[in-house]
Amino acid sequence: MGRTQPVIRERLSQAQTSSGSGADARDTPRFPGLPATADGSEAVVWVETHISQGACAYPITSSTNMGAGYQAAQANGKKNLWGEPLFFLELESEHSSASTCEGFALAGGRVTNFTSGQGLVLMKEVLYTIAGKRLPAVFHIGARALTSQALNVHCGHDDVMAVADTGWGILFAMNAQGASDLTLIARRAAEESETPFMNVQDGFLTTHTVENVLLPEPDLMREFIGDPYAMTRLRNLMNPAKPIMSGVVQNQDAYMKGKIAQRFFYDRLPGILQQVMERYAELTGRRYDLVQTYRLEDAEYAIVGMGSLVETAMATVDWLRAEKGWRVGALHVTAFRPFPGPQIVSALQHLQAFAVIERMDNPPAQSNPLTAEIKAAFTDALTGDPLYPPVAQIPAIFSGAAGLGSREIRPSDLAAAVANMRSRGPRFFVLGIGHPLALPREDEPDVRPRGSFSMRGHSVGGFGSVVTNRVIATILGDLFHLQVQAYPLYGSEKKGLPTTYFLTVAEDRIRTHSELSRVDFVPLNDVNAFRLGNPLAGLVEGGILFIQSAKTDPATIWTDIPEYARRLIVAGRIRVLALDTVKIARETASRPELVQRMQGIVLLGVFLKATPFLRERRLGEAAVFEAVERSLRKFFAKRGEQVVRDNVTAVRRGFQEVIEIPREIMTQAPVAS
Repeated sequence: MGRTQPVIRERLSQAQTSSGSGADARDTPRFPGLPATADGSEAVVWVETHISQGACAYPITSSTNMGAGYQAAQANGKKNLWGEPLFFLELESEHSSASTCEGFALAGGRVTNFTSGQGLVLMKEVLYTIAGKRLPAVFHIGARALTSQALNVHCGHDDVMAVADTGWGILFAMNAQGASDLTLIARRAAEESETPFMNVQDGFLTTHTVENVLLPEPDLMREFIGDPYAMTRLRNLMNPAKPIMSGVVQNQDAYMKGKIAQRFFYDRLPGILQQVMERYAELTGRRYDLVQTYRLEDAEYAIVGMGSLVETAMATVDWLRAEKGWRVGALHVTAFRPFPGPQIVSALQHLQAFAVIERMDNPPAQSNPLTAEIKAAFTDALTGDPLYPPVAQIPAIFSGAAGLGSREIRPSDLAAAVANMRSRGPRFFVLGIGHPLALPREDEPDVRPRGSFSMRGHSVGGFGSVVTNRVIATILGDLFHLQVQAYPLYGSEKKGLPTTYFLTVAEDRIRTHSELSRVDFVPLNDVNAFRLGNPLAGLVEGGILFIQSAKTDPATIWTDIPEYARRLIVAGRIRVLALDTVKIARETASRPELVQRMQGIVLLGVFLKATPFLRERRLGEAAVFEAVERSLRKFFAKRGEQVVRDNVTAVRRGFQEVIEIPREIMTQAPVAS
């Protein structure tokens, strides 16, 4: 389970981009945000535990951490901004949780929900009634692939597309910053328009990825959202002093009248949402729009999509322009509902071609959902619909399926999509797998910020390595004032099976959301990782390798490494470090159940000793461990002071006791394994 609240840094930093959009630099906003490191789940919980009155939810991956975070806040006695104790109810199913939210909202309450995948689809019957009764609830979605030929708990957009016809507003976030900001925007827009909203973020790729964020200040939230009891936007439809019938039976004479009358609310929805976004930008400097454009002014080609893949596309666009001279841009559809057809046409009409990349595939349909609606929008514009800008012709529209079930979308995949447009290749394609419709990857561009440092760890689920990765990211953000991105490559089963985790650290914002092809540091939980593949793949020349080993003799540790790996290590001038983290964890943990997870915490000390951050920042050991203790206290204080001290000791021993295999041992003639 992740942290229940984000880690808020004590300093104010320069305003960073929000969901890829730049801060308004004309003047300092009143509410620039609280610098923090948080994943998308924590960012949502931060906002909802301040502004809502209650949550009714049923836990389902990948939204579980949102529900768990809210419930933990409620259990700890947290009150919202208006002094009300939070209410949390866990039901027996997602359908029941949605029904309970409906009742909460009918009584005039400000309510939320957290769900994903099949859970969202199970709610569908209730989603129609919440919209039909004009109840301004906000549900948070960790977008997840739906079970079809197999179960997958990872990212896909087919769950959201399955409920796109229920009458809800639907907003997509590109990153944790967007998840936080759009929580407020969705809530205000829902209450002004009397339309429920979904705030969607990519499952695991955003819900579980730790990044730098600027969290909304409590004063901002209080002003922007308002006291629920002082709001005319919230109405108690169960007030006996003002009786009203709700959910009645309507026969032939009345049903159509009521259904078509709903258009009044939807006709005004785009304008209300736009105004809410503009007001948010005035207050925070973080600007959102129904669609978000990137370098489209002079572009000939563009990548179009929703969610985290578009932020990766933005970084790829910069690389393609700089390295190949291709005039490429990107467009993020922030509001899938209301569908921003005129804005999309206006942004893309001058292009030669654009490719719509979607995290789902519906082969019997005319096109996948976003592609189909964009095509329809251009047809309306071409045929003279007065709501649309006039167009003379429609750009070539390509469509791709990618990232289903969190299959990675690499910059090389997006570069291949642009190359396919330039050569007028197949109009429909897939990315990232072997298939007749797949576009081949060519060179893999490094689109990380200049000077980035990246880690790819290989461990076993349950050993605490994923938590350690989050702690490292937090400390690097706090202590060194760096941008960080930490995320796990989770499988469906976590404990006891191989786990891979990634971390990137840089001076500038990190925009890629895919597995790393180039890394500077590879820690191995077990030397047997060499026999499960090549863990050195992508490790840069002069990089660092750490091996868990119970041995202390450098020559013996070296001979334990398979011969093929020794050759690669020598050729790549890779530094090799080793330590018995298991032994330290056993000697340090005051409680037996902590031993396994504390192995990962020892790695934090190794990381701080081996990587260049202390040397570059000229920080002494005392200052570093003061920061380490502060961060560990935020993670483990709830388990007691002794647990905090145990973890600090484990980190310190990792820092002091790690050994490095001398170069002269590694350059001796290799011994056959």
